[in-house]
Amino acid sequence: MQKNLLIMSHMPQYFIDLADKNFNTYKLWLQDDEDKYLIDIKLEIDAIAVMGGYKITPDLMKSMPNLKIIACYGVGYDAIDISYAKSLGIKVTNTPEVLNDEVADTAIALMLCVYKQIIKADTFARNNSWINGDFPLTKKFTGTKLGIVGMGRIGKAIAKRAEAFKCEISYHSRSEKNVKYKYFNNLNQLAKEVDTLCIITPGGKETEKLINKEILDALGKDGVLINVARGSVIDQETLIHYLENKLILAAGLDVYTNEPNIPKKLMSLDNTVLLPHIASGTVETRNAMGQLVYDNIENYFEDKPLISAVV
Repeated sequence: MQKNLLIMSHMPQYFIDLADKNFNTYKLWLQDDEDKYLIDIKLEIDAIAVMGGYKITPDLMKSMPNLKIIACYGVGYDAIDISYAKSLGIKVTNTPEVLNDEVADTAIALMLCVYKQIIKADTFARNNSWINGDFPLTKKFTGTKLGIVGMGRIGKAIAKRAEAFKCEISYHSRSEKNVKYKYFNNLNQLAKEVDTLCIITPGGKETEKLINKEILDALGKDGVLINVARGSVIDQETLIHYLENKLILAAGLDVYTNEPNIPKKLMSLDNTVLLPHIASGTVETRNAMGQLVYDNIENYFEDKPLISAVV
């Protein structure tokens, strides 16, 4: 087997170095005419490596008759048509587990930044505003009620951290999990009961605009929304309206509907903390993700079991 790997877009250097050393690599993002390049190499490609969020369409899969594995760099694989891949016998992998801690850390950091207004306080100090009076009082996070939407691996990691802050934890997911936290099968009811609603559910059509007007109404004017999942899970325009009009207290966001474009209205609001999708963005975690992408592809080429197969 030739081990021909198509890398769809720029990926962290650690992975690219591994791939270049061990596979015949084809780098789509370096080509002047990507469409022509894909036509030229379509019969060569055995495997694809792709960043989470990069769309892999049925047409692309169908055009490559020798394609047998798509290795996704990220937990979310909603941009890949999984059903169609399965129908063609194409394996799909992702990178779970290795980024659980980083995403959970970021979720808690966003909560603290929102409640303690850390970003505003930093600007206040740097602007020397302190000489004119004390920074306004903020809200206490410890002991608040936290609702987690999605009690998978990362949801559990967030809950475990929140326990250290004496939070009263409850959750909503498609089914009740074997955890000690209170389960709500109705998301609206969960939103009514909590101070903070933290989103860590998969993206895709099933969860698109899951957080809508109804849920934000239930969360209420004292509620805080945190999203470290996918931008598509929230009705972004509705969220902006609720933040502008103080219909919810604040939001801490790491993800957006049309990344890397963040709406100017969202950036102008003083009741938001905005991050550029960095929840898993540490050297250590990104290298571990790259290693897992590589290991899945290598295992396929060596006819070994895949480490983290989705299908």
